Amino acid sequence: MKTLVTGAGGFIGSAVVRALLAEGRAVRATLAPGESPANLEGLDVERVTVDVCDRAAVAAAVRGCDVVYHLAAIYSLWLPDESVIFRVNVEGTKNVLAAAAKAGVRRVVHTSSIAAIGVPPPGQLADEQFVWNHWRGGSAYIRSKYLSDLDAQRAAADGVPVVIVCPAFPFGERDRGPTPTGRFIVEALARRVPGYTEGGFCAVDVDDVAACHLAAEARGRIGERYIAGSHNVTYREFFAAVTRIAGLPPIRHRLPNAAVLAGAWLAERWAEHGGPPPRITSKAARYALATVWYDGEKARRELGMPRTPLDETIAKAVRWFRDHPVVDPAHRRA
Repeated sequence: MKTLVTGAGGFIGSAVVRALLAEGRAVRATLAPGESPANLEGLDVERVTVDVCDRAAVAAAVRGCDVVYHLAAIYSLWLPDESVIFRVNVEGTKNVLAAAAKAGVRRVVHTSSIAAIGVPPPGQLADEQFVWNHWRGGSAYIRSKYLSDLDAQRAAADGVPVVIVCPAFPFGERDRGPTPTGRFIVEALARRVPGYTEGGFCAVDVDDVAACHLAAEARGRIGERYIAGSHNVTYREFFAAVTRIAGLPPIRHRLPNAAVLAGAWLAERWAEHGGPPPRITSKAARYALATVWYDGEKARRELGMPRTPLDETIAKAVRWFRDHPVVDPAHRRA
C-alpha cells in the first residue's frame, strides 16, 4: 500500500515526503494543477495532479493508499479573491477526509496550524487546550485553518482515524513560494526590513515538523492535536539572529505600532488598485504586534518531536534563499 501526501510540492509537504522516503515508504504525491514539481525533482514518488476541490479526483488519489497525510492548503496573507483560500483549505479538507473515511485508511494525519489554536494573552503560552479566540482579527487563512481543524476533529469523533499536527512558523530549505514565514528571512537578506515590531512568534525547523508528522502517524492519539513548535522568540531576537548568521548589519530600530498599521493599510489599498501584493496586511500587522507564543511540550513528550537549535534552522534557510534568490513581485516584469 502507498502513503498519500497531498500538497506534496509545498514547503512542509515536500519535507514530509522526504521523511517518508527515508523510512522506505512508497509515496503517492499530489500537486495542484499548474503547481511546480521542483520540490519533488529526483525523488522516487508517484506524482499525480489533483485539485482537492474535485471530489472524484481526491477519491481516486486516495484509492490504493492506507495512510493519508493531508497538507494541501493555500498559505497566503492576501489574495485578490480570498474565497479561493476557503475553497481549498476548508472544502478541500472535507473532500480528503470523506475520501479517507470511505476508503477505510488506517490513519490520516491532518496538517492544521497554530492559527487554529488561537492567540494567547500577553505573557502566556497557548497549548492544545486553548480556546480559539481569533475569528474577528483573523485573516482568511487563519479562519480557514480554524474551520478545517474543526472538520478534522469532527471526523475523528465520527470514527475516522485522524491525528492533527499544528505547525508553528516553519523555516528551512525548499521554501520556494516563499511562504509568508520564509519571507521574514527573504526581506532581511534583501535589506528591506526597516525595523522590528514589538511582538513575538513561535519558530520551528521544517524538518522537525516533518518528523512530528511521521510520529503522529506512528504514536499520535486519534483525535488529538499536537503543536509542532520549538522556539518562542521576539521579532527583535529573531532578526538579530538572522542578521548575525547572514553577516548583515543588525536591525536596531523598533517600528512604531502606528507606522506598522498605517503602512499595512496603504499596502493593501495599493494592491487593490493594481499594485503588487502587500508584504503585510492590516490583520497580519496586528498579529505581528502581538506576542503569540505556544507550548510544544505535548508533541515532544508524546511523539518525541526533535528540537533543532534555532541558529541551525536559520542558517539552513539563509543558505537556501541565497542559492535560490526570490524575485520581488514589485520588480517583476509583466
